[in-house]
Amino acid sequence: MATPTLLARTARPPLEPAAAPTTVLAAALLAFFVISLDGSVVNVALPAISHSLGGTMADLQWIVDGYTLMFAAFMLSAGTFSDRIGAGRAYAWGLAAFTVASVACGVAPNLGTLIGARMVQGGAAALMVPASLALIRQTYTDPGKRARAIAIWTAAGSVAVAVGPVVGGLLTSGLSWRAVFYLNLPVGALGLALLTRIAPSARRAAPVDLVGQLSVVVSLAGLTYAVIEGGRAGWGSADVLGTLALAAGATAVFVRTQARREQPMVPLSVFRNRTVLVCLAAGFTVNAVFYGAIFVLGMYFQQVRGASPVSTGAMFIPMCALISVVNMAGVKLAARRGAWVPMAAGQLVMATGAVLMLTVTSATPYLVPVLLLVPIGLGGGLAVPSLTAAILENIDAERAGTAAAVLNTARQVGSCVAVGAFGALIADSAHFQRGFDTSFAVSAVLLLTTAAATGFLLPRAGRK
Repeated sequence: MATPTLLARTARPPLEPAAAPTTVLAAALLAFFVISLDGSVVNVALPAISHSLGGTMADLQWIVDGYTLMFAAFMLSAGTFSDRIGAGRAYAWGLAAFTVASVACGVAPNLGTLIGARMVQGGAAALMVPASLALIRQTYTDPGKRARAIAIWTAAGSVAVAVGPVVGGLLTSGLSWRAVFYLNLPVGALGLALLTRIAPSARRAAPVDLVGQLSVVVSLAGLTYAVIEGGRAGWGSADVLGTLALAAGATAVFVRTQARREQPMVPLSVFRNRTVLVCLAAGFTVNAVFYGAIFVLGMYFQQVRGASPVSTGAMFIPMCALISVVNMAGVKLAARRGAWVPMAAGQLVMATGAVLMLTVTSATPYLVPVLLLVPIGLGGGLAVPSLTAAILENIDAERAGTAAAVLNTARQVGSCVAVGAFGALIADSAHFQRGFDTSFAVSAVLLLTTAAATGFLLPRAGRK
């Protein structure tokens, strides 16, 4: 599931037209496609990476979470940075860094280098998302055409998520896991070439909150480390308790900083809006269950059932193929009945899939888990587009971009925590089944809880 529409808060029209709108849209699509692809394409390659470079389950979790962590951590300030240097320049810097980091991933001689390069990828991805949307905003001045362009942009992310496991399986089986990262090279080159035809973007003197940004990075890094290492070293170990304390301290610094700044990165008043809080909880949970399921099932198919990478990628086709279609259905349903309807329904459908997944064992026919993944994908595809819509309908316009950025961050944190927590549960191969069952039981409980909150606490259509 792709990141929901993140509004560019302060985009300005270009100084002069230099490219057809379709060129700008193509450049923006490339960015979001490759960002979304890298969020899912690596999962199927993890066993092959482990065979090549060694490492434990915790190391494999860091390959996934290193990317997601930095993506989430820098998302809050990426829009401000894009405003300061101009959307076109920010996009170019982000895409160039992403492409170079992809090369570093492909040639990585060890896991440390690979994880470090994945973190750079994530930070670059965070910069590209608001910059690509700002390019669309400044190019499409007509609201109707702009809405269609953003819808296409969002669909590109959904398609990337859908084809990610399949592409990852094909490249890993046919060539090498390194080819998964080399795939970004032609995309990066094409995107940079398109940028040469786009006029410079206007800049704005937007304040940068360095203390706030650093505290977010430390907080999320500490939380991620604790979740991953807790499964390996034990939740009572000094390292885990220390990093949890560090994360809590960094969070306190962030709150204090935002409360005192005249122009905070995230105004704390955003969190006093009930709709925002419900959407943050739902977004966290939906992403956690979706990407947690991909991680756990990727390991199940290959390590428990002995499937090849390409076969494993094919297992996800039914789940992912319908996401884009359901995305549009969710948008239409939200327009008729209110955003809370597809949000609640989607989470309940996902919960059904998670509960049914508890019937899966090492002897279950392959077709059963493949089919049981479908409601998880369908429910997520139904719920995700309405998360942003619900926020935008129920918050002041001047806070809309910030709220959408916070939602985006919450969703990425959900992915990060789920991969860490579920990976820890299945790390012991002797108790894989118990970890598998616990992962989906926790998923079902979380989804039922946030679905209830959505149904009872979100405003109905026509009533704030």
